[in-house]
Amino acid sequence: MLPTIDDVRAAARRIAPHTHRTPVLSSSRLSEELGIEAFFKCENLQKVGAFKARGATNAVLSLDEESAARGVVTHSSGNHGAALAYAAAARGVPCVVVMPRDAPEIKVAAVRGYGAEIVLCERAEREAACRREIEERGMTLIHPYEDPRVIAGQGTAALELLEQVDELDRVIAPVGGGGLLSGTALTVSSLAPGIEVWGAEPAAVDDAHRSLESGTLQPGPVNPRSWGDGLLTGLGKNPFAILKPRGVRVVTVEENAMLDAAWTLIRRLKVVVEPSGATVLAALRARADQWKGRRVGAIISGGNTDFAWLSEL
Repeated sequence: MLPTIDDVRAAARRIAPHTHRTPVLSSSRLSEELGIEAFFKCENLQKVGAFKARGATNAVLSLDEESAARGVVTHSSGNHGAALAYAAAARGVPCVVVMPRDAPEIKVAAVRGYGAEIVLCERAEREAACRREIEERGMTLIHPYEDPRVIAGQGTAALELLEQVDELDRVIAPVGGGGLLSGTALTVSSLAPGIEVWGAEPAAVDDAHRSLESGTLQPGPVNPRSWGDGLLTGLGKNPFAILKPRGVRVVTVEENAMLDAAWTLIRRLKVVVEPSGATVLAALRARADQWKGRRVGAIISGGNTDFAWLSEL
Protein backbone atom coordinates (compact mmCIF):
# COMPACT_ATOMS: atom_id res chain seq x y z
CA MET A 1 0.00 0.00 0.00
CA LEU A 2 1.27 3.46 -0.88
CA PRO A 3 0.81 6.29 1.63
CA THR A 4 -1.67 9.15 1.19
CA ILE A 5 -1.67 12.78 2.23
CA ASP A 6 -3.75 11.75 5.24
CA ASP A 7 -0.89 9.47 6.26
CA VAL A 8 1.52 12.40 5.98
CA ARG A 9 -0.70 14.57 8.16
CA ALA A 10 -1.05 11.77 10.71
CA ALA A 11 2.72 11.31 10.70
CA ALA A 12 3.23 15.02 11.38
CA ARG A 13 1.06 14.79 14.49
CA ARG A 14 2.70 11.54 15.63
CA ILE A 15 6.31 12.66 15.36
CA ALA A 16 5.89 16.26 16.54
CA PRO A 17 7.06 15.61 20.13
CA HIS A 18 10.20 13.83 18.88
CA THR A 19 11.42 15.88 15.91
CA HIS A 20 12.32 19.47 15.10
CA ARG A 21 10.36 21.83 12.91
CA THR A 22 13.48 22.75 10.99
CA PRO A 23 14.14 26.30 9.81
CA VAL A 24 14.13 27.60 6.25
CA LEU A 25 17.21 29.70 5.48
CA SER A 26 18.01 31.92 2.55
CA SER A 27 20.97 33.92 1.30
CA SER A 28 20.55 37.09 -0.73
CA ARG A 29 24.02 36.50 -2.15
CA LEU A 30 23.12 33.01 -3.32
CA SER A 31 19.77 34.08 -4.73
CA GLU A 32 21.48 36.88 -6.63
CA GLU A 33 24.06 34.44 -8.02
CA LEU A 34 21.36 32.00 -9.15
CA GLY A 35 18.79 34.51 -10.35
CA ILE A 36 16.36 32.42 -8.28
CA GLU A 37 14.68 33.07 -4.96
CA ALA A 38 16.04 30.03 -3.13
CA PHE A 39 14.72 28.81 0.21
CA PHE A 40 16.66 26.03 1.94
CA LYS A 41 14.75 23.70 4.28
CA CYS A 42 17.50 22.68 6.71
CA GLU A 43 16.96 19.04 7.57
CA ASN A 44 20.65 18.95 8.43
CA LEU A 45 19.43 20.58 11.67
CA GLN A 46 16.93 17.78 12.28
CA LYS A 47 17.30 15.20 15.07
CA VAL A 48 20.21 12.84 14.21
CA GLY A 49 21.32 15.43 11.67
CA ALA A 50 19.06 14.31 8.82
CA PHE A 51 15.47 14.11 7.57
CA LYS A 52 15.59 10.37 8.24
CA ALA A 53 14.45 10.99 11.81
CA ARG A 54 10.99 11.80 10.46
CA GLY A 55 10.32 8.53 8.67
CA ALA A 56 11.98 6.25 11.20
CA THR A 57 10.15 7.86 14.13
CA ASN A 58 6.80 7.60 12.37
CA ALA A 59 7.40 3.93 11.57
CA VAL A 60 8.49 2.95 15.08
CA LEU A 61 5.68 4.87 16.78
CA SER A 62 3.17 3.22 14.41
CA LEU A 63 4.04 -0.32 15.56
CA ASP A 64 1.68 -2.27 17.80
CA GLU A 65 3.00 -3.13 21.26
CA GLU A 66 3.78 -6.77 20.47
CA SER A 67 5.80 -5.95 17.36
CA ALA A 68 7.61 -3.08 19.06
CA ALA A 69 8.65 -5.29 21.98
CA ARG A 70 10.46 -7.68 19.60
CA GLY A 71 12.47 -4.77 18.22
CA VAL A 72 13.29 -3.28 14.83
CA VAL A 73 16.00 -3.88 12.26
CA THR A 74 17.19 -2.11 9.12
CA HIS A 75 20.11 -1.82 6.74
CA SER A 76 21.69 1.58 6.27
CA SER A 77 24.93 3.33 5.37
CA GLY A 78 24.32 5.73 8.23
CA ASN A 79 21.55 8.31 8.47
CA HIS A 80 18.55 5.95 8.44
CA GLY A 81 20.34 3.65 10.85
CA ALA A 82 20.97 6.51 13.27
CA ALA A 83 17.38 7.66 12.87
CA LEU A 84 15.98 4.21 13.61
CA ALA A 85 18.27 3.84 16.62
CA TYR A 86 17.05 7.23 17.88
CA ALA A 87 13.40 6.33 17.34
CA ALA A 88 13.80 2.90 18.97
CA ALA A 89 15.48 4.48 21.99
CA ALA A 90 12.65 7.01 22.28
CA ARG A 91 10.15 4.13 22.46
CA GLY A 92 12.44 1.90 24.50
CA VAL A 93 12.63 -1.03 22.08
CA PRO A 94 15.59 -3.07 20.74
CA CYS A 95 17.22 -2.02 17.47
CA VAL A 96 19.71 -3.69 15.12
CA VAL A 97 21.31 -1.80 12.23
CA VAL A 98 23.09 -3.69 9.47
CA MET A 99 25.81 -1.47 8.00
CA PRO A 100 28.34 -1.92 5.17
CA ARG A 101 31.93 -2.21 6.30
CA ASP A 102 32.86 0.90 4.29
CA ALA A 103 30.25 3.14 5.96
CA PRO A 104 31.72 6.48 7.16
CA GLU A 105 33.01 6.11 10.71
CA ILE A 106 31.13 9.22 11.83
CA LYS A 107 27.86 7.52 10.86
CA VAL A 108 28.79 4.21 12.50
CA ALA A 109 29.59 6.13 15.69
CA ALA A 110 26.25 7.93 15.51
CA VAL A 111 24.29 4.67 15.25
CA ARG A 112 26.24 3.18 18.15
CA GLY A 113 25.76 6.36 20.17
CA TYR A 114 21.97 6.01 20.04
CA GLY A 115 22.25 2.54 21.55
CA ALA A 116 21.66 0.28 18.55
CA GLU A 117 23.40 -3.03 17.97
CA ILE A 118 25.48 -2.88 14.77
CA VAL A 119 26.05 -5.78 12.37
CA LEU A 120 28.81 -5.05 9.82
CA CYS A 121 28.85 -6.84 6.47
CA GLU A 122 29.71 -6.38 2.82
CA ARG A 123 27.44 -3.91 1.04
CA ALA A 124 25.86 -6.64 -1.12
CA GLU A 125 25.02 -8.76 1.96
CA ARG A 126 22.92 -6.21 3.85
CA GLU A 127 19.49 -7.58 2.98
CA ALA A 128 20.50 -11.16 3.82
CA ALA A 129 21.83 -10.00 7.19
CA CYS A 130 18.51 -8.26 7.89
CA ARG A 131 16.59 -11.42 7.03
CA ARG A 132 18.62 -13.38 9.59
CA GLU A 133 17.68 -10.93 12.34
CA ILE A 134 14.02 -11.16 11.35
CA GLU A 135 14.06 -14.98 11.28
CA GLU A 136 16.06 -15.44 14.47
CA ARG A 137 14.67 -12.66 16.65
CA GLY A 138 11.29 -11.80 15.16
CA MET A 139 12.30 -8.17 14.59
CA THR A 140 10.31 -5.86 12.31
CA LEU A 141 12.10 -4.54 9.25
CA ILE A 142 11.87 -0.77 8.89
CA HIS A 143 13.01 -0.36 5.32
CA PRO A 144 14.78 2.96 4.66
CA TYR A 145 12.64 3.94 1.66
CA GLU A 146 10.12 1.23 0.70
CA ASP A 147 8.13 1.31 3.97
CA PRO A 148 4.95 3.43 3.48
CA ARG A 149 5.23 4.67 7.07
CA VAL A 150 8.73 5.91 6.37
CA ILE A 151 7.67 7.65 3.14
CA ALA A 152 4.78 9.36 4.97
CA GLY A 153 7.15 10.54 7.67
CA GLN A 154 9.61 11.95 5.14
CA GLY A 155 6.73 13.84 3.52
CA THR A 156 6.35 15.96 6.66
CA ALA A 157 9.43 17.98 5.67
CA ALA A 158 7.62 19.25 2.57
CA LEU A 159 4.46 19.74 4.62
CA GLU A 160 6.36 22.16 6.84
CA LEU A 161 8.07 23.84 3.88
CA LEU A 162 4.72 24.66 2.27
CA GLU A 163 3.60 26.22 5.55
CA GLN A 164 6.80 28.22 5.91
CA VAL A 165 7.20 29.64 2.39
CA ASP A 166 4.38 30.98 0.22
CA GLU A 167 4.03 30.90 -3.55
CA LEU A 168 6.77 28.45 -4.45
CA ASP A 169 7.16 27.50 -8.10
CA ARG A 170 9.32 24.41 -7.57
CA VAL A 171 10.51 22.12 -4.78
CA ILE A 172 13.68 20.05 -5.13
CA ALA A 173 15.08 17.32 -2.89
CA PRO A 174 17.95 14.82 -3.08
CA VAL A 175 17.12 11.28 -4.23
CA GLY A 176 18.78 7.97 -3.45
CA GLY A 177 16.30 5.26 -2.53
CA GLY A 178 13.57 7.85 -3.01
CA GLY A 179 11.87 8.05 0.40
CA LEU A 180 12.35 11.80 0.78
CA LEU A 181 11.60 12.69 -2.85
CA SER A 182 8.50 10.49 -3.04
CA GLY A 183 7.20 11.83 0.27
CA THR A 184 7.84 15.34 -1.01
CA ALA A 185 6.07 14.65 -4.33
CA LEU A 186 3.10 13.09 -2.57
CA THR A 187 2.70 16.07 -0.24
CA VAL A 188 3.25 18.81 -2.81
CA SER A 189 1.04 17.26 -5.49
CA SER A 190 -1.77 16.83 -2.95
CA LEU A 191 -1.63 20.31 -1.39
CA ALA A 192 -0.16 22.52 -4.12
CA PRO A 193 -0.43 20.71 -7.47
CA GLY A 194 0.81 23.75 -9.39
CA ILE A 195 4.29 23.37 -7.88
CA GLU A 196 6.78 21.26 -9.85
CA VAL A 197 8.78 18.67 -7.90
CA TRP A 198 12.34 17.83 -8.91
CA GLY A 199 15.04 15.52 -7.59
CA ALA A 200 18.81 15.89 -7.48
CA GLU A 201 21.30 13.03 -7.55
CA PRO A 202 25.00 12.45 -8.28
CA ALA A 203 25.75 11.61 -11.90
CA ALA A 204 27.64 8.55 -10.62
CA VAL A 205 24.33 7.18 -9.28
CA ASP A 206 21.89 8.30 -11.96
CA ASP A 207 19.31 5.50 -11.87
CA ALA A 208 16.48 7.77 -10.60
CA HIS A 209 17.06 10.10 -13.55
CA ARG A 210 17.12 7.18 -16.00
CA SER A 211 14.06 5.58 -14.44
CA LEU A 212 11.87 8.66 -14.60
CA GLU A 213 13.06 9.58 -18.09
CA SER A 214 12.34 6.10 -19.47
CA GLY A 215 9.22 5.42 -17.41
CA THR A 216 10.66 2.06 -16.31
CA LEU A 217 12.49 1.39 -13.07
CA GLN A 218 16.18 1.05 -13.92
CA PRO A 219 18.85 -0.83 -11.95
CA GLY A 220 21.34 1.22 -10.00
CA PRO A 221 25.05 1.19 -10.88
CA VAL A 222 27.11 -1.66 -9.41
CA ASN A 223 29.48 -0.51 -6.65
CA PRO A 224 29.06 3.21 -7.37
CA ARG A 225 31.60 5.65 -5.98
CA SER A 226 30.51 9.12 -4.93
CA TRP A 227 31.06 11.56 -2.08
CA GLY A 228 27.27 11.61 -1.87
CA ASP A 229 27.36 8.45 0.25
CA GLY A 230 23.78 8.95 1.43
CA LEU A 231 22.51 8.61 -2.16
CA LEU A 232 24.25 5.43 -3.32
CA THR A 233 21.10 3.29 -3.06
CA GLY A 234 19.05 2.55 -6.17
CA LEU A 235 15.56 4.02 -6.49
CA GLY A 236 12.94 1.87 -4.74
CA LYS A 237 9.78 0.37 -6.24
CA ASN A 238 7.33 2.21 -3.99
CA PRO A 239 9.02 5.61 -4.42
CA PHE A 240 9.07 5.06 -8.19
CA ALA A 241 5.34 4.22 -8.13
CA ILE A 242 4.71 7.57 -6.43
CA LEU A 243 7.10 9.65 -8.54
CA LYS A 244 6.27 8.37 -12.03
CA PRO A 245 2.60 9.45 -12.28
CA ARG A 246 3.43 12.85 -10.79
CA GLY A 247 5.88 13.72 -13.56
CA VAL A 248 8.85 14.23 -11.24
CA ARG A 249 12.15 14.82 -13.00
CA VAL A 250 15.72 14.54 -11.73
CA VAL A 251 18.80 16.70 -12.27
CA THR A 252 22.14 14.87 -12.12
CA VAL A 253 25.19 16.68 -10.79
CA GLU A 254 28.90 16.02 -11.08
CA GLU A 255 31.09 15.35 -8.06
CA ASN A 256 32.97 18.65 -8.17
CA ALA A 257 29.71 20.61 -8.47
CA MET A 258 28.25 18.76 -5.46
CA LEU A 259 31.33 19.37 -3.30
CA ASP A 260 31.56 23.03 -4.29
CA ALA A 261 27.88 23.40 -3.40
CA ALA A 262 28.47 21.85 0.04
CA TRP A 263 31.30 24.29 0.71
CA THR A 264 29.18 27.20 -0.53
CA LEU A 265 26.32 26.32 1.83
CA ILE A 266 28.71 26.11 4.75
CA ARG A 267 30.08 29.56 3.94
CA ARG A 268 26.81 31.27 2.99
CA LEU A 269 24.27 29.71 5.36
CA LYS A 270 26.76 28.96 8.17
CA VAL A 271 25.46 25.42 8.61
CA VAL A 272 27.15 22.04 8.18
CA VAL A 273 25.94 20.22 5.06
CA GLU A 274 27.04 16.80 3.83
CA PRO A 275 27.66 16.40 0.08
CA SER A 276 24.44 14.39 -0.40
CA GLY A 277 22.40 17.31 0.92
CA ALA A 278 24.26 19.80 -1.25
CA THR A 279 23.08 18.15 -4.47
CA VAL A 280 20.09 20.50 -4.40
CA LEU A 281 22.25 23.62 -4.70
CA ALA A 282 24.37 21.98 -7.40
CA ALA A 283 21.14 21.24 -9.27
CA LEU A 284 19.89 24.82 -8.84
CA ARG A 285 23.13 26.05 -10.34
CA ALA A 286 22.77 23.61 -13.25
CA ARG A 287 19.21 24.85 -13.93
CA ALA A 288 19.74 28.53 -13.13
CA ASP A 289 19.27 29.74 -16.70
CA GLN A 290 15.99 27.86 -17.18
CA TRP A 291 14.59 28.66 -13.73
CA LYS A 292 15.50 32.33 -13.57
CA GLY A 293 13.06 34.39 -11.52
CA ARG A 294 11.42 31.33 -9.90
CA ARG A 295 10.82 30.74 -6.20
CA VAL A 296 12.36 27.39 -5.31
CA GLY A 297 12.25 25.44 -2.07
CA ALA A 298 15.26 23.13 -1.67
CA ILE A 299 15.42 20.45 1.01
CA ILE A 300 18.91 19.94 2.45
CA SER A 301 18.74 16.31 3.50
CA GLY A 302 21.51 16.03 6.09
CA GLY A 303 24.65 17.34 7.73
CA ASN A 304 26.54 14.26 8.96
CA THR A 305 30.03 14.43 7.52
CA ASP A 306 33.65 13.96 8.55
CA PHE A 307 34.73 16.62 6.00
CA ALA A 308 37.07 14.18 4.23
CA TRP A 309 35.68 15.55 0.95
CA LEU A 310 37.30 18.94 1.61
CA SER A 311 40.57 17.47 0.32
CA GLU A 312 38.94 17.21 -3.12
CA LEU A 313 38.17 20.93 -3.42
